Amino acid sequence: MRVLEAVGAWVLARLAEFGTIVLLYRDTVQELFRRPRPKHILAQMSHLGVDSLLIVSLTLLFTGAVFALQTADILIRFGAQGTIGGIIAIAIGRELGPVLVGVVCAGRVGAAITAEISTMKVTEQIDALRVMAVSPVNYLIVPRMLACMMVVPLLTVFGDVIGVLGGYLVAVYYAGISSYSYINSIHNFAVVFDLTGGMIKAIFFGNVIAVLGCYYGLHSPAGAEGVGKATTRTVVTSIIVIFILNALLTFILY
Repeated sequence: MRVLEAVGAWVLARLAEFGTIVLLYRDTVQELFRRPRPKHILAQMSHLGVDSLLIVSLTLLFTGAVFALQTADILIRFGAQGTIGGIIAIAIGRELGPVLVGVVCAGRVGAAITAEISTMKVTEQIDALRVMAVSPVNYLIVPRMLACMMVVPLLTVFGDVIGVLGGYLVAVYYAGISSYSYINSIHNFAVVFDLTGGMIKAIFFGNVIAVLGCYYGLHSPAGAEGVGKATTRTVVTSIIVIFILNALLTFILY
């Protein structure tokens, strides 16, 4: 019975947490069109997006290179070397690009959002906003959510290009496939929706990262240890939700 009670308590706690997140998301949507703060949005886009370019570039560059390295020999063996560019472009555009960018942003952007907001909570800055009749949702969450929903798709497009470039370097300079064959296979097999579908996924991923980062920041335990715990929860939960959401969106989009 104790085991059942523990499982039931855990399930009830997760359901209560989910309900609180839904209510926070509702409040955020309601505040989207009230007193927009373009300066805050641009500042968050710079802070969350531009600073993530390097890690996104390295992640997708080596992912594309390794993907080409693993597939080039097999495709050449079966005489299908004329398809390697299209395969890499489709795989990165549909799945690897948005998912890896989402995971990277969950680790960097989500953690940054949670650490910043939880620190503001610990130092009572959020209470000060309420005292000044400033909505914390409008001031803190809305700019970050809009910034993430715009930045993550842009990072995904950038990462897709870098990943295809990494595959090109390995395919051409290591496997000996001609540049024309690699580029022509992209034109033959990949379509525009392979890129735009990944961008649609990235919009949802950015939304999830921002909302979860803000939620765990607003509900972090007190003290420096609480900030660390809230940051860890944001990263872990965001990555899990991204993988689940990716599976659902793949069924819907493709």
